[in-house]
Amino acid sequence: MLRSGIINPHVLSLVARIRHTNALVIADWAFPAWPDVETVDLSLIAGIPTVPQVLGAILANWQCDAAYMAEEFRTHNPPQVQELFSLALRGVPVHYEPHTEFKRRVPGALGLIRTGDATVYSNMVLISG
Repeated sequence: MLRSGIINPHVLSLVARIRHTNALVIADWAFPAWPDVETVDLSLIAGIPTVPQVLGAILANWQCDAAYMAEEFRTHNPPQVQELFSLALRGVPVHYEPHTEFKRRVPGALGLIRTGDATVYSNMVLISG
């Protein structure tokens, strides 16, 4: 029995299958469904769990070389929210692009983890190292 780290078997399975240069999406509660992208839905209620909480669990043992986010994240969220996300990313470089460009990356991802986060434009595509 697992006693620490990620204990959700669906998240463990998904993260374990993401290899070098593959992509994983971490999304908010309202992110649309992508029929061809395996989705693990962790949303419980609005705000639980958050994108930073899920990032903290995943990045503790998973190599991430880059993250992509919608540039609208920076214009729609106050500095303290942006700082919280930056800290959760643990130094992973973030590339910002228009949300229409961001969403073009999603179909290429191996999986998507939906959270209960209600932060506007908090979705990200993580690229495995």
